Amino acid sequence: MLDLRPTCENCNKPLPPDSVEARICSFECTFCADCVERVLENVCPNCGGNFVPRPIRPANNWRDGNCLGEYPPAKTVRHRPIDAAAHRQFAAAINGIPPEQR
Repeated sequence: MLDLRPTCENCNKPLPPDSVEARICSFECTFCADCVERVLENVCPNCGGNFVPRPIRPANNWRDGNCLGEYPPAKTVRHRPIDAAAHRQFAAAINGIPPEQR
């Protein structure tokens, strides 16, 4: 089950379950769209992968209990601000490689 983390790992911006600003990598590292674009350059600082918009879990029980009420968002905040200079160096080394080839 996808872990809907409550905030951006870098800037700690709230990212509620219905946020269209949430971005995740394949390991579910969670960042806001602004940090992904302006700071991270679409390179996850934890794994080197890329980011995609986080899916929005339905608030309503449309079918078989597959909704926020049955599967609530995570409560644990993972606020781990990145070192921007170190990340620029890390991202520069792999940013030219397409995500599917990293």
